[in-house]
Amino acid sequence: MNSFGHRFRFTTFGESHGKALGCIVDGVPAGIKIDEEFIQSEMNRRKPGQNKYATPRKEGDKVEILSGIFEGVSTGTPISMVIFNENQKSKDYTNVKDLFRPGHADYTYFHKYGVRDYRGGGRSSARETAARVAAGAIAKLMLNELGIEIQSGICEIDGIKSSKADFKFAKESEIFALDKDKEEFQKDAILAAKKEHNSVGGVALVNVQNCPAGLGEPLYFKLDSQIANAMMSINAVKGVEIGDGLESSSLKGFENNDEIRSNGFKTNHSGGMLGGISNGSDINVKIYFKPTPSIFIKQETVDINNEEVECELKGRHDPCVAIRGSVVAESMMALVLADMALLNMSSKIENVKKVYN
Repeated sequence: MNSFGHRFRFTTFGESHGKALGCIVDGVPAGIKIDEEFIQSEMNRRKPGQNKYATPRKEGDKVEILSGIFEGVSTGTPISMVIFNENQKSKDYTNVKDLFRPGHADYTYFHKYGVRDYRGGGRSSARETAARVAAGAIAKLMLNELGIEIQSGICEIDGIKSSKADFKFAKESEIFALDKDKEEFQKDAILAAKKEHNSVGGVALVNVQNCPAGLGEPLYFKLDSQIANAMMSINAVKGVEIGDGLESSSLKGFENNDEIRSNGFKTNHSGGMLGGISNGSDINVKIYFKPTPSIFIKQETVDINNEEVECELKGRHDPCVAIRGSVVAESMMALVLADMALLNMSSKIENVKKVYN
């Protein structure tokens, strides 16, 4: 289960402390202009070690494209990309090789497979998401040709909520904050937790503009269900809200319905989807990240022999995984929409005629 998507499909490989990680993206239509500088710029947004609000692990995250591109355009064949790890410190994990870190996948991976890579969590590490961003960049290049735009930012850190969604400001913010007035408070919360050897959670907002009506495959491949699936597959994500989300359950029907006029919907409580299909309004999704489980406070746990022991971590970790996680969420949104756009080509005979005429 290392692959995602149906028509636009990608598979990732690699581990946190292995030689490399990467992805193979299949189903990319031929003729898409592949901007390698754009792909690298996407990687740079997610890469670690850029400021004091992220892990100090330094990785260049340089993408090397191995196949599927000729003279700057996609050939229609699988695009394979590799990212070599450069700054592993596996010795930081030798003290936990026989015990299970609280809040991590160590316990469940061991009970599923009977073996585990203790070096940074191996395959379960969020390091794997670098490959998703590389794949997502290819999806974005395709969506750009369709006029679909995706943006993201942080709307909450440690319970400090934004009162606005300024995506332009988020691009310049060190923590991708959506609210300039709340940014310093959110930064202070991150640094305070870091000073206490602790961590904080956060919420990312992903917004999609210019998405046409009609994307989504009922009944069991709905757009909203696949978005939720994609977001919940990201490390540390514990909840997803589409449109008004949980708030909808406390509203009356007349308050929650989006009335329709000749020029579109008057409101957007639905978050851009009805019946699992896009309705042409902006798609808005909130993604809730738990606090980074890697903290430097002694905790109780058990070892592989089920003996009770204390766990004291070393290593380099994000004090708030939501920050870089927001970039991954944006990439996963692009991958879902690229897949849905290709699936939608066969929904009407007119679409098929456009291809063959």
